[in-house]
Amino acid sequence: MFARDVRESSDAKLVLAIARFRQEALAEAYRRHGGACFGLAQRLAGDRSFAEEVVQEVFLRLWNQPEKFDPDRGTLRSYLLAQTHGRSVDLVRSESARRRREEREARLNAESGYDLEREVWDLALAEHVREAVGKLAEGERAAIELAYFGGHTYREVARILDKPEGTIKSRIRSGLARLRAGLEESEAVGRG
Repeated sequence: MFARDVRESSDAKLVLAIARFRQEALAEAYRRHGGACFGLAQRLAGDRSFAEEVVQEVFLRLWNQPEKFDPDRGTLRSYLLAQTHGRSVDLVRSESARRRREEREARLNAESGYDLEREVWDLALAEHVREAVGKLAEGERAAIELAYFGGHTYREVARILDKPEGTIKSRIRSGLARLRAGLEESEAVGRG
């Protein structure tokens, strides 16, 4: 199946070619239906990056499990839109639950209040953390600051720093290990 043949194929034939690991067939399916999937995902999620993630997952699922599409039950477009809808709703619910959980935790922390001793302890600890973070390699520091202080996911950090996601995960892991060691060292010095 060459490029011209792919463009002239029915959706059912495209899925058969996808099952045979023909990348050009997946590209054609994306060309035909990716825009509709993206539009639906963006309307449901209200966020471009979520929509991009959903569409990528939907087409990756088509690539990995083309047998799930049954042409007797509907068109490829309706199948992909149903997949997009389901994944978008899952992401929106997950994000909403995460926000509610964080708001609940913030309320509980605010309600418990701080006493002066606790506030002094927090300030001292924050200074130790700042010093330890300052000693990290630039790549580790940037990844950790974006992920933990900026609230970004590994995927978002990778996109922001223009590095592979695996590299970002490694930098964060090694940076956190070095950070932990630095904090333990400064705690030992403080006790000694």
